Order: sequence, then C-alpha cells, then structure tokens
Amino acid sequence: MSAAPVEVKLPETDDDSVADRPWIVIVWNDPINLMSYVVLVFQKLFGYSREKATELMLDVHHKGRAVVSSGTREKAELDVFRLHEHGLWATMRQD
Repeated sequence: MSAAPVEVKLPETDDDSVADRPWIVIVWNDPINLMSYVVLVFQKLFGYSREKATELMLDVHHKGRAVVSSGTREKAELDVFRLHEHGLWATMRQD
C-alpha cells in the first residue's frame, strides 16, 4: 500500500518588504568627544549643513542617540566604519 502524496501549503511571508526596509546608522552619546567635534564629523562624513549637524549632535547629547544616515546594508556598514574611524560610537540596524 502506498500513501498518496500530500500537498503542504507553506505560510505566506512578505520577504520583499523585509528586504526593502532600509538600514539606519545610530550615533550614541559618549563622554569623550567634544560637541563641536561631533558637528564637524557629521558635516564632513554626511555633508550636513552646520545647522543640521548641530541638531543631530544635540539629539545625541540630550537623547543619548541620533539616526544620522539610512540606506542599504552596505552603505550603513561603511558609515559605521567611517564614524568609528573618527572615534564616534555608532551602530546599525534594520529600520
């Protein structure tokens, strides 16, 4: 006696929407770097105006962190690496 084949329906997932979610780069507050230095790094690495860089630095200072960039995983990895090279604490995660 042989068993009839059984069709198994796999649960539907929305993998495309997960893959399309951008990665964000977060800079964390630290007791080492001067606020003016952080502003300069944001301007240099991301091309932010002095006002935008200052706003992000103040978020880092008062809130403990700020999202400074977003994009593909590869871009986020590069941004984190560059921030680390400048002595800032940074991480990345999928938004």
